[in-house]
Amino acid sequence: MSEVTVRRARADEVAATAEIALAVYRAEGLLDDGSGYEATVRDAATRYEQAELLVAVDDTDTVLGSVTVAASGTPLAQIARDGELEFRMLSRSTAARGRGVGELLTRAVIERAHELGRTRVVLCVIDQNAHAIRLYRKLGFVRLPERDWQPAPGVQLIAFGLDTGR
Repeated sequence: MSEVTVRRARADEVAATAEIALAVYRAEGLLDDGSGYEATVRDAATRYEQAELLVAVDDTDTVLGSVTVAASGTPLAQIARDGELEFRMLSRSTAARGRGVGELLTRAVIERAHELGRTRVVLCVIDQNAHAIRLYRKLGFVRLPERDWQPAPGVQLIAFGLDTGR
């Protein structure tokens, strides 16, 4: 099994990150709510331009997954407050299942928060995503129920945060 590393995405990898995210969101039934969210997931170019798009790659530079990192006050931050770093759209390819890609990407976000001097990392996840919720809790994230919200009728996003010790 090849080594997996996390780094900033290159322009030629943006389309691959969109395809991976679309495949994951479709497989989990997260694009069938009529909210138009598929267009947002497909728009990795905006994530690349307006935030930090991190990728997990193997030793052949094949993209295995990605995550969008947005600082508070930037266009792609949904729940981040002053001094916080938010991440969104964490996804990994089916080929990368079981390789710890989601955890590596999450840890890279935490490290990025340390580098930027942010006090907390925050995220929202759909309440049905038990696998992701287990991962975030394992890494020390705690619920922030006051930041839960519904982007569309019947779609409940629950918030989590991890203090960085800054």
